[in-house]
Amino acid sequence: MLKRNKGKKHSRERSQRKALLQSVARALVEREKVRTTLAKAKAVSPLVDKLVTRAKKGDVAARREIARVLGQELGKKMMGTIVPSFEQRKGGYTRVIKLGKNKENSAEMAILEFVK
Repeated sequence: MLKRNKGKKHSRERSQRKALLQSVARALVEREKVRTTLAKAKAVSPLVDKLVTRAKKGDVAARREIARVLGQELGKKMMGTIVPSFEQRKGGYTRVIKLGKNKENSAEMAILEFVK
């Protein structure tokens, strides 16, 4: 019996995949809404949810981790404007809305956004 691997590879090596997910997460925090492929949106959503949960603690370790993933400026934005709007919410901070297929390459597209 083989163990199934968690997550998708997105046809990239490990470091490239990590950079891809971080860049989509940064774009989401910066713009609060991102249009991307459905597979990428589904992969980034849990990552951003975990970052918001970690940021809600507000301790120094959480700030460092968020700054490591998002960068200093976006980390401040997350701690200052995004996290306070989720104080009463216990989870499910992001939403994936399906848009249909892209005309150029028939990729399933989606919008990834923060729940208001």
